[in-house]
Amino acid sequence: MITDVTEDLEPLRLRVAPASEVPFSDVEAVFGTRGDPAHCWCQWYKIPGSDWRRFGDDGLRDRLQEQLNASGIGRGLIAYDGETPVGWCAVEPRTDLPRVRLSTIVKGGTAHPDFDDDAVWAVSCFVVPRDHRGRGVARALAEAAVDFARAGGAVVVEAYAVDPKIRAKVSADALFHGTVSMFTHAGFAEIARPRPDRAIMQVELVESSR
Repeated sequence: MITDVTEDLEPLRLRVAPASEVPFSDVEAVFGTRGDPAHCWCQWYKIPGSDWRRFGDDGLRDRLQEQLNASGIGRGLIAYDGETPVGWCAVEPRTDLPRVRLSTIVKGGTAHPDFDDDAVWAVSCFVVPRDHRGRGVARALAEAAVDFARAGGAVVVEAYAVDPKIRAKVSADALFHGTVSMFTHAGFAEIARPRPDRAIMQVELVESSR
């Protein structure tokens, strides 16, 4: 699946592809060698707290590579500006994220509290290198994530957004969840505010009787 997204923010045309279908070196280029992404490799929600310290940076990177190489449902998307990888988005069944079910933010706001339901997908993380921020990359990834989840059989796509208008100060690294306004522009609806600065956003892909 390849998705082209034309941005309203500036004349930037992005190509978004499943991360399992691109060279892993492109994923490495987005995560970089410094900062939180290079020390997490999108594994925070996948490893119980008691086990987290067993893995160094290399071990976490290897886990992500193994996940992307596994058969079946993919685990994320990579955005390109031309041939340059400019962003990552994690989107996958919520059942693959054991720490999500422990989150008071999620438990306090989700409309789908059955954490064993693999038809509920989550957009849990964005990585956009500093040189490519402020250009709508994360929004393009959020839009593509909905189509990706639908193709994977999702009934609902959930996200756990930050509202920087509420927080007095928000660092760039703290925005890895994505922002309320970004998800709104990508077609998500806010369904709950478990905390003033955090919102549960979702897209219903089919009418649900639950």
